[in-house]
Amino acid sequence: MPASRRTLRAAGLPPAAAAPARLRVGIVGAGRVGAVLGAALAAAGHEVVAAAGLSAASAERAARLLPGVPLLHTDEVVAASDLVVLAVPDDTLPGLVAGLAETGVWRAGQMTFHTSGAHGLAVLAAAELAGVLPLALHPAMTFTGTPEDADRLVGAPFGVTSHPAHRAVAETLVLEMGGEPFFVAEADRRLYHAALVTGANHLVTLVAEAADMLRAAGVTDAARVLGPLLTAALDNGLRRGDRALTGPVSRGDVGTVRDHLETLTEQAPDSVDAYVAMARRTTERALAAGRLKRHEGAPLLDLFDGHVPGSLASERAEG
Repeated sequence: MPASRRTLRAAGLPPAAAAPARLRVGIVGAGRVGAVLGAALAAAGHEVVAAAGLSAASAERAARLLPGVPLLHTDEVVAASDLVVLAVPDDTLPGLVAGLAETGVWRAGQMTFHTSGAHGLAVLAAAELAGVLPLALHPAMTFTGTPEDADRLVGAPFGVTSHPAHRAVAETLVLEMGGEPFFVAEADRRLYHAALVTGANHLVTLVAEAADMLRAAGVTDAARVLGPLLTAALDNGLRRGDRALTGPVSRGDVGTVRDHLETLTEQAPDSVDAYVAMARRTTERALAAGRLKRHEGAPLLDLFDGHVPGSLASERAEG
């Protein structure tokens, strides 16, 4: 059975609706995520009939990944589609769904899924009231707008939220796009997304901060130095959790940490707050995991509690 027929059957659509060999797919938000998912659905045998995108970058990306697909107004995309993919920013999504409902463009028998990690099904309530089958399918993957995005989609985990009766269609769509579905309860959606932001977005910031410090220390090829270290740290952290912790906090070396704070205060003051926050949380986790004894961790926590940005530099200048 073709993949598209499996999708229609999984959705529980009547035989008349299941007759077409393909779903007509509309992409609202032909950005870094929407265009890639549209290309994946096309590769699975569906027909991408229209896309909406405001920026020149979206138009270029749609032309490259969705050749021949017309760029239309959002309401026209929805009207032309059996499956509507909503790949827009988190804050834009509620108003978009509600606004489309006010125009009456949603119709019974359609399916829609959004790609927001922060939202679940509640944000699609206005569409569901019109008879639309709602799904939340979030690829837990970073997209940068580069050609390798399509390759990253293969085997990528998707955080799926759906009504129990719709789990089969949600799973089928994810598998058709090359992903691997896992289910996230509606009530857990925000925590799920916060976890991914902490792990991915904050990681990029930490790597950039470390690279800036190395360059300030005279290391011209920061990536060559950080690459092997960070790769090993990530692998160890994923496999061993808190047991993989190394460095001065894990040893209770309060003197070294104090030296770091003094140096950062003088040479990289914008990085002090982030260092203190991460070192404090590292200390707390090391204590909870038994990597540090209470008498080893207490001096570190006292240092962080008493630290005011700029104070250590002032103390050294006065001394």
